[in-house]
Amino acid sequence: MVHESRGPGPDSTGLRNPRVEHLLDLLFADPEVPTWAVLDGARVKELVRELDTHRVEAECLFAGELHPSEQRVAPYLVRLHEESEFTRWLLEQGWGRSWGIFVRASGDLKSVRRHFRTLLRVKGPDGRVLYFRFYDPRVLRLYLPTCTAEEFALVFGPARSFVMEGEDGGALLDFSRAERPGVARRVDLR
Repeated sequence: MVHESRGPGPDSTGLRNPRVEHLLDLLFADPEVPTWAVLDGARVKELVRELDTHRVEAECLFAGELHPSEQRVAPYLVRLHEESEFTRWLLEQGWGRSWGIFVRASGDLKSVRRHFRTLLRVKGPDGRVLYFRFYDPRVLRLYLPTCTAEEFALVFGPARSFVMEGEDGGALLDFSRAERPGVARRVDLR
């Protein structure tokens, strides 16, 4: 997929949404570090269509040829741009609906995808391999505070921070590599 053109930014009513503007400021505070989203196709209706329509740089985290029904529910890594229509759509429609997580990470699509693919499967307490939905904010915001320093470093890989909605979408949680492992900075959005 290719980069989309950047739009003017107003929502469908022609007005700027203050919550979206605040989220954009927070997500793109450091222009030197790319901002990504890992989105859950099982929660975002028509995600594949939206990715194609907006022509964003994105890749499925699953490998190989997928059946269309698998493509629709798969997780996708998406490069975000502050002024893009897709980013605005994602924040306006998806914030508070557990569509995915945001990540600030250096690297290109291929290298960031490679890291996140390593997180898709984990071993459970009984040794069985389990599918890990790390890209679900309801999962990640509970998991990160339980991590040891070693686990925290493993999950972060090239990421500088993981950003996600709080329980009710009224707050942003920012888990940073630079802070104490598992402790999120909370920003109220109301």
